[in-house]
Amino acid sequence: MIKIKELSKLFGNKEVLKNLSMEFSTGNVYGIVGENGAGKTTLFRCIAGLESYSGEIISDVMPLKNHLGLLLTEPFFFTMMTGREYIRLLCNARGKTNVDIDNKNIFDLPLEQYASTYSTGMKKKLAITAILLQENEYFILDEPFNGVDIQSNIILTEIILKLKELNKIVIISSHIFSTLSDTCDEIHLLRKGEQIISVNKTGFKDLEQEMKEITIGNLIKNLELK
Repeated sequence: MIKIKELSKLFGNKEVLKNLSMEFSTGNVYGIVGENGAGKTTLFRCIAGLESYSGEIISDVMPLKNHLGLLLTEPFFFTMMTGREYIRLLCNARGKTNVDIDNKNIFDLPLEQYASTYSTGMKKKLAITAILLQENEYFILDEPFNGVDIQSNIILTEIILKLKELNKIVIISSHIFSTLSDTCDEIHLLRKGEQIISVNKTGFKDLEQEMKEITIGNLIKNLELK
């Protein structure tokens, strides 16, 4: 369980998260959606302990960050570190020292190559592989499908469903609504740092339509395409 109570975050005088309260239960997948600047990544960074905040974040095991696998939109890699060394570094941080990395390299990554030279999609797949091999209880995946080839997206979807089966908590953001509807049990919509609505699977279609209407409005009509 992860419980968030009245979470707020200020950057200077700007309030980017406003009294968010939500709860994530084991064995479920949660989607966080909203336009750019809605506060999704800031929320994730607060949960991961990378940002200060007001309010409360509690979980079944504390400190939460020691049991959390965090995939950032743009993972960071040291310049002279190979893919294999990166995986070892993250596994060692969780006390996992006897990991069969080669057998678990399901994305067929060039592990002897410097990770900083990987393509955007390869970097994301390397970071995902590393946090999975850490055997975390909680996972936050910020735009995991973005920049990744379609075959790997299929694998990612199945990985998320397997984590759900293993009774983990998975929290995802994505601009591709179909990836959320395929994996999530509940979706939270953020707008300008506020929680607008939360829906379960029965309300996904209505939420998608609402998001289209908010995003598109009269924009297509105004183009006067011919």
